[in-house]
Amino acid sequence: MASLSLLDLAPIVQGGDAAGAFAASLALARKAEALGFHRYWMAEHHNMPGVASAATAVALAHVAAGTRTIRIGSGGVMLPNHAPLIIAEQFGTLAALHPGRVDLGLGRAPGTDPFTAQALRRRREGDADRFPEDLVELLHYLQPAGPNQAVRAIPGAGADVEVWILGSSLFGAQLAAALGLPFAFASHFAPAQLDRALALYRQEFQPSVRLARPHVMAALTVIAAETDQEALRISSSLKQAFVALRSGRPGPLPPPVDGFDAQLGPEARALLDQTLACAVIGGPDAVRHGLEGFARRTGADELIVSVSAFDLEARLRSLEITAAAWRLVESGVPTS
Repeated sequence: MASLSLLDLAPIVQGGDAAGAFAASLALARKAEALGFHRYWMAEHHNMPGVASAATAVALAHVAAGTRTIRIGSGGVMLPNHAPLIIAEQFGTLAALHPGRVDLGLGRAPGTDPFTAQALRRRREGDADRFPEDLVELLHYLQPAGPNQAVRAIPGAGADVEVWILGSSLFGAQLAAALGLPFAFASHFAPAQLDRALALYRQEFQPSVRLARPHVMAALTVIAAETDQEALRISSSLKQAFVALRSGRPGPLPPPVDGFDAQLGPEARALLDQTLACAVIGGPDAVRHGLEGFARRTGADELIVSVSAFDLEARLRSLEITAAAWRLVESGVPTS
């Protein structure tokens, strides 16, 4: 049976700030650890008023220092924004501080708008086109350094860092397969090519020193509450944020709105139907059915869930309900 992990976007809520977001992230990670979640991941985004995890390695260090056993990592670092040596050093440092617990998930999207991407990279050419070359360079820095190696990652060389490829298209699946790396698909916000990407990755996978056989993680949004109606109300925060983002008006995560779905126009409804096609929103029974169906559909080795909500207590309760639902799925007890 697949293991269960947590993706945290470190949301900044309306009326809140980054300090509050990081405090909430640590509370969420500690809860996930207590509930037996396998990994806790954060994602790199820039110039987004509702996301605090831009300096991903720094934010992960905060969470790692406040937890004991759960694996921590990036879901992911957007490699085109950085020199490979810098990322090797950052995650080599994390691995030195927290041995046996560090994951490095890598993506090729900028994680921001074109103007901010240029400010990050300081040049105009499309660095995303160099992603395969940069990835190979990064993997080289994480290997034990050779005797005549002129440039070394210190720390980083020989570090115990688990490297993943993240993607929302066929490109990432092909690259992960060619390099023999585990593959995580971002179906929590871009589910369109989920099935094709997983099939392609498994079909083309080449064993490597890092991984002997294909290993898949699939992501989904889970918003769980005591009742289906309450979960639907809580989900309106995320839905508002998605609509605002796609309309060019990103902002802090707003509070929930009663009856939000009924207020949607056709375009917004179509957007959310597409974006949240892999979302599970509901009470305990609905969450159990949703998790079980998604696991069966993907055959994933791991599921990673995002539990976005405006109130921290709602996020913590969503995590508890999700963990309990997953234990029932694992037990194989027939559903009622």
